[in-house]
Amino acid sequence: MSRLSHGATLIAPNRTRFQFWAPDVASVLLEIDGASALAMQAEAGGWHRLEADCGAGTRYRYRISPDLAVPDPASRAQARDVHGHSVVVDPNAYTWRSGGWRGRPWREAVLYELHPGLLGGFRGVAAHLPRLAELGITAVELMPIADFFGAHNWGYDGVLPFAPDAAYGTPDDLKALIDRAHELGLMMFLDVVYNHFGPEGNYLASYASSFFRQDIHTPWGAAIDFKHPVVRRFFIENALIWLEEYRFDGLRLDAVHAIPDRDWLLELAETVKRTITDRPVHLVLENDNNDAGLLEHAFTAQWNDDAHHAAHVLVTGETGGYYSDYADDPAAALARCLEQGFAFQGEESAYRDGAHRGSPSAHLSPLNFVFFLQNHDQVGNRALGDRLAAIADPDVLKVGLALMLLAPQIPLLFMGEELGVRDPFLFFTNYEGDLAEAVKNGRRKEFGKFPEFATPEAQKKIPDPNKIETFEQSRPRLAANDDWSRDWLDFSHHLIALRRALIVPRLEGVRAEGAEALTRRALQARWILGDGSRLSLAANFGPEPMRLAPVSGRRFFSHGPGGDCLGLAGKSFLAILGEPS
Repeated sequence: MSRLSHGATLIAPNRTRFQFWAPDVASVLLEIDGASALAMQAEAGGWHRLEADCGAGTRYRYRISPDLAVPDPASRAQARDVHGHSVVVDPNAYTWRSGGWRGRPWREAVLYELHPGLLGGFRGVAAHLPRLAELGITAVELMPIADFFGAHNWGYDGVLPFAPDAAYGTPDDLKALIDRAHELGLMMFLDVVYNHFGPEGNYLASYASSFFRQDIHTPWGAAIDFKHPVVRRFFIENALIWLEEYRFDGLRLDAVHAIPDRDWLLELAETVKRTITDRPVHLVLENDNNDAGLLEHAFTAQWNDDAHHAAHVLVTGETGGYYSDYADDPAAALARCLEQGFAFQGEESAYRDGAHRGSPSAHLSPLNFVFFLQNHDQVGNRALGDRLAAIADPDVLKVGLALMLLAPQIPLLFMGEELGVRDPFLFFTNYEGDLAEAVKNGRRKEFGKFPEFATPEAQKKIPDPNKIETFEQSRPRLAANDDWSRDWLDFSHHLIALRRALIVPRLEGVRAEGAEALTRRALQARWILGDGSRLSLAANFGPEPMRLAPVSGRRFFSHGPGGDCLGLAGKSFLAILGEPS
């Protein structure tokens, strides 16, 4: 891509342009593996540039001092993990098979989040795609793949954001995965982390200290300085690489509440919209700030943590930690999410010591919100990585799954959820030495605040993130080879098929008509779909029967002991579709 200002760009079969921003050092040497070092030309603004006679596959690094040579921060691939040589990549080497792919509209999205390492890397994920397409999934979302230290990691500790981690495969392996997805009609999404770098292998502070702010810190260290134009461009180029060169259909931006410069987010969205015009591209946020303004014109949707937290209380009865904000009336909180988007639209959060959170969102479309019962955070950030199928009443959990898959909001499944997988998804890293010990002890200290892990003996039950067993225990068994998994798969498949046939074709122009809690554990919600028909969903997470507000229409799905348009038994769900008035 000729527009790139960072990194190594192949400009001829045996000619590469190297561009390295290192404002803290006066001179830089380009070290090409097997050749003599070359002095780079120092230019204004802290840039060091050089064209050299070398082509794809060349291994290189930058020497910034006699005792330190560093990888390219915009490396497109690494030879030996994050401390090793970077590799020149030919972005045009891969021959695409799905050249006619023009994406899919957002309303058709049924998202499936997965960890590529647990499924065997890019090639392993590709082998799972036909199964997901058969299930009715329309969009696969990869957890972050940016190069991280070690052989396995959640991905949120990446330090080389342009380089797919070699543990998952080569850049061409990734393109082949996306190509296969598009052949099957599946969109591909990538989770990207623009709010911090990982703790191992990030050399930026040693030659570009102005990449970071010293006045603001995130939970992971110094904040990135998005006021600096070079830094802004670095991450915009990163987004464009994934969307243009690799042909991802969308990005999920991790924890943007930790990015202090909101205007950069708007610039990113506008640049993507202006640059890619031949197909829809979907940008999805994770944002604890509940900033509705970002969803009005710039971004496609946001992961709705409010909806998850309220649903989690209803499904499990747990009210500790951040669930405490939803404990008093979880059905009312979830009803507000279904009707208006966010549960917190400026109200005080007791969990956040009374801080006001969120902004009004009732004017937004239901399609601006991603609804999920599980994801990597909500499972893996539990001490023992408990999935809902392992801790919840199956009948109650199915009420939640039915609500998620039939509501107009965009649904997201976490890998294995469609099979009722009960294997844990644990937090895992592959650090060594003092850092490994610090990560292990820090995690145990964090959970020491909970009564069940208050003693050192109890904390020893929390798996060590760096042990290979922790990674292996997190592999989900994704075959329907027993009655339990077949039952869950049939349930999930049927709901997704109903969504595809009855709801998705009517989602354009959908708007909420109303939602209310009928009891503390039961709710009813209604929407006017784009063709004027009315969708009514009633969910009773509790054991007692309840009365419903009268609705007219055809019952197209129910779960549990039974019900009709006037009442619903305990642990039951009812979906009614009314004809246009």
